[in-house]
Amino acid sequence: MNQLKLGIPKGSLQQATIELFKKSGWSIDVHHRSYFPDIDDPDISCAICRAQEMSRYVEQGILDVGITGRDWILENDSDVVVIADLIYSKISRRPARWVLAVPAGSPYHSPEDLEGKKIATELVNFSRRYFAERGIGVEIEFSWGATEGKVASGLADAIVEVTETGTTIRAHGLVIIEELMKSNPQLIANRGAWEDPWKKEKAKQISMLLQGALRADRLVVIKMNVLKKRLQQVADLLPSLNAPTVSPLYDQEWCSVETVIDKANVRELIPRLKAGGAQGIIEYSLNKVL
Repeated sequence: MNQLKLGIPKGSLQQATIELFKKSGWSIDVHHRSYFPDIDDPDISCAICRAQEMSRYVEQGILDVGITGRDWILENDSDVVVIADLIYSKISRRPARWVLAVPAGSPYHSPEDLEGKKIATELVNFSRRYFAERGIGVEIEFSWGATEGKVASGLADAIVEVTETGTTIRAHGLVIIEELMKSNPQLIANRGAWEDPWKKEKAKQISMLLQGALRADRLVVIKMNVLKKRLQQVADLLPSLNAPTVSPLYDQEWCSVETVIDKANVRELIPRLKAGGAQGIIEYSLNKVL
């Protein structure tokens, strides 16, 4: 029987990934202390592993597909197929950034200023390549957590660390002098599995539904009743994926209007719709938008 081996990332992405799969149509049940969750699809088997190791296991064929960050694909220099970018809106709407940070007030203002200095990071291989490609001689030292504290304790002159807003870095008295790369979760596949027609089709099915669920998470449906004589006025207020759906009501003077909009616009839009004559406004969420 054909079966696709799927890697679920352990750590900060694990629960968000399981929730995303549930919204996409798959229920994943993680047993206590088990690294092999159940999934309600006989065509898929699951394994949990660290995001840092995922791309290696996919490249080696231990897993057919998996979810991990772009940063760890580059760190491991893994030869895999990137099927899709997945921005997990429940975690962040922005990609993570790997940055070079130094103490505030230090004489270091560019990567070149760190010639001969020690840099602490979890992203060792990528950082070594980054500085080597620029001809800057530095010592890269592995750091397993609490990297910001390495500079304060005198264990390093600078750090390469992941951040979104830079708040934690600033809180430790550091400033960012260079952005090295942006990273977000990606659905990846083993090249051999991607050449297998059945596995490729199954992986594409997963990709399509995951992306549909992520797209839906940013959108809502707005439905309302509008007098026909005020329909154009209300329609002009409505952003839409295509155009609003308009249906006649039993009372011929009224119609029902329905459209899909970005949820970020709702709080500004609803008062304007009310002022434009819309009544009985209903907002509801979506599972998938394809």
